[in-house]
Amino acid sequence: MFSFTSPRTPPTAKDDDLSFLRLIRSRRVGPTTFHRLVAEHGSAAAALDALPDIARGAGVKEYSPCTEAAALAELKAGRKGNAILIRCDSPEYPAALREIPDAPPVLWVKGNAAALSHPTIAVIGARNASSLGLRMARGMASALAEAGNTVIAGLARGIDTAAHEASVKHGTVAVIAGGIDQIYPVENKVLAATICDRGCLISEQPPGVAPVARHFPLRNRIISGLAQGVVIIEAAVKSGSLITARNALDQGREVLAVPGHPVDGRAGGCNQLIRDGAILVRNADDVLEAIPALSTERQAGAAQLSSTAATTPLPAQRQRETSAMAAIAPRSPALPLPPRKAQNAATLESQVLAHLSPNPIEEDSLIRDLGVPASILSPVLVQLELAGKLTRMAGGRISLQ
Repeated sequence: MFSFTSPRTPPTAKDDDLSFLRLIRSRRVGPTTFHRLVAEHGSAAAALDALPDIARGAGVKEYSPCTEAAALAELKAGRKGNAILIRCDSPEYPAALREIPDAPPVLWVKGNAAALSHPTIAVIGARNASSLGLRMARGMASALAEAGNTVIAGLARGIDTAAHEASVKHGTVAVIAGGIDQIYPVENKVLAATICDRGCLISEQPPGVAPVARHFPLRNRIISGLAQGVVIIEAAVKSGSLITARNALDQGREVLAVPGHPVDGRAGGCNQLIRDGAILVRNADDVLEAIPALSTERQAGAAQLSSTAATTPLPAQRQRETSAMAAIAPRSPALPLPPRKAQNAATLESQVLAHLSPNPIEEDSLIRDLGVPASILSPVLVQLELAGKLTRMAGGRISLQ
């Protein structure tokens, strides 16, 4: 949790909301940069004051942060849409989501936010799902919801829609790519309204923003970040569901997949995940067994089983290490490198740009390759991002702009 005290007059809640919104809506400030600026300067307001100087230092001329009028307009639009703003320093902010490194600084939530207080599990998959896949999604989501869990999905066509429809009477959460008032696809407007009765809609985008392609990977990291595990039902080898699986792995969440026929392209991604170490599940019971914390009864059962854990071996599949999923999220080996001499910022910027390419790499890999401490490299990355020379992506990856 961040501290937002002032040496003079403590800001009001309204001022806090404005500072948060102005900072995260400022040009070239993403979630990771937001958190670094706040950590460095002590508050969103102080980071906002320092932002023009930081931008000038990065070579950006005539930089202006998001205006107060724009932030006030966003707050007004959110209230008009019956949504509430939850900041990452608020007790109402989902604790699991706060743990991820690129947690959204603000969330717009419409509906019953209490649904986020229950154990959560994501059920996602193909948009062009088969009848069997849709039936599997409905049965899985319904049983998981009846066991006391909140089902999370992305309100997309196919598997996501089936999961929401099957769990809506118990309370389901839909994470949307556009603004909280921009329902996509349009045929799910009635479903979205129904979800708000017992569950809620969530978005990190300002109200009124139409969903575009770049928003969907960002939405996917929120789906996995909110959940204790991600169940994937039908997904092609190259699909958004596998992006969510990669995010889940990076965030320390369980990845579970329903197997499919080898010649069905819609099952190729799930079969690949299982091959690379994901947990094979056939029904809700398999999911509850794999993640005991998903329901109150299972938590009690897990406590009993813990006393015999020393003598009872876990199933071989659960003993696989996360590294077995390397094919989903490949990492560079953590080789020890000798410390390098101190470098000035300009030299380090040149070296960073020389190591980057349009293909994203993990920031940890860049730190190892350059052999410099993260505390020295972080401000350089912030300046390069503000200068528009690099781009941050979900899962802590960066690439050339």
